Amino acid sequence: MFKFWQRNGKDLGVDLGTANTRIYTTEKGITIDEPTVVAVNTKTEQILAVGDEAKQMLGKTPPHILVTRPLQHGIISDYEVAEKLLRYFIDKVHDGGLSMLSRPRVIVGVPLNVTEVEAKAVEDAIIGAGAREVFIVQEPILAAIGGRMPIEDPVGNLLVDIGAGKTEIAVISLHGIVTWKSTPIAGEEMNKNIVQYAREVFNLFVGEAHAEYIKMKVGALVAGGEILQIPMRGRDVMSGLPKEVIITDAHIREALDRSVRTIIDHIKMTLEVTPPELTADIHERGMLLTGGGALISGLDRLIAQATDIPVRIADDPLSAVVRGTAVLLENSVLLHLVRLPSARQSIRS
Repeated sequence: MFKFWQRNGKDLGVDLGTANTRIYTTEKGITIDEPTVVAVNTKTEQILAVGDEAKQMLGKTPPHILVTRPLQHGIISDYEVAEKLLRYFIDKVHDGGLSMLSRPRVIVGVPLNVTEVEAKAVEDAIIGAGAREVFIVQEPILAAIGGRMPIEDPVGNLLVDIGAGKTEIAVISLHGIVTWKSTPIAGEEMNKNIVQYAREVFNLFVGEAHAEYIKMKVGALVAGGEILQIPMRGRDVMSGLPKEVIITDAHIREALDRSVRTIIDHIKMTLEVTPPELTADIHERGMLLTGGGALISGLDRLIAQATDIPVRIADDPLSAVVRGTAVLLENSVLLHLVRLPSARQSIRS
């Protein structure tokens, strides 16, 4: 039956992230990779834009246009907007609409600390967006599968997934999570760190999108031989006029220091409660970094120095979760082993 629906409908793997949504189809691979952002006209309740187009409106709209992110820290915070965003993307995958025969089965990831009610909200939103059936899997499991970790073996696999709204650390063995920690300190918090630093040190108001751009350009967490510089543009706190200052990678290291130390502390806390046999495996095999935070220069070296454990960055760490769904779309046996029970059925019963 599973293969039948793969032939007649476009079954989907969905990475519903705080910052970006990615959708994989068995026919075309990753077909959607757009911001999890929606622009709404509050006068008419009409959806004006979704994804890339909506993100371009951030900070530039009149009062009656609200640009919103329907997920916070990986959890749906605005159910109606999330459902409309998903419907838009699913319709886009299916070239404008669904028929009864083409309604997809969907694999979607959820955070480790998701509640039953929050998981049900994800299922309901995807069913409401046109799916036939939903399979929920914990995101670190998906990221580990996408990063080619042997999660089915009786060995310790340590995964650190640094997304936009959360950082999740998980020790995985025999298809399941043995120990884990989660913190909201992640990519978006780092952007806010830079915004706050600019205000306190340079008396400059900057937007979070500009802060993120600077983070990725000169955010080297380990000092190198060359000093990296970039102009930071915003509004002067005192005069209210446009202002530009030149900042360096040293400024960004100082701005991000507290957040980076918090992530490293959570990795250490996870290791402290990991069974010794699995800790020995991890020390020998190392850990895997996934998510957008893995791309910050020098973070892998800082973590390795602090934990004395080898660290490697996944190939294309941004797409690790959705690539994990791709594997499960082709492997129904593994999907059965790692999926969570349906929250819709649990709450109904």
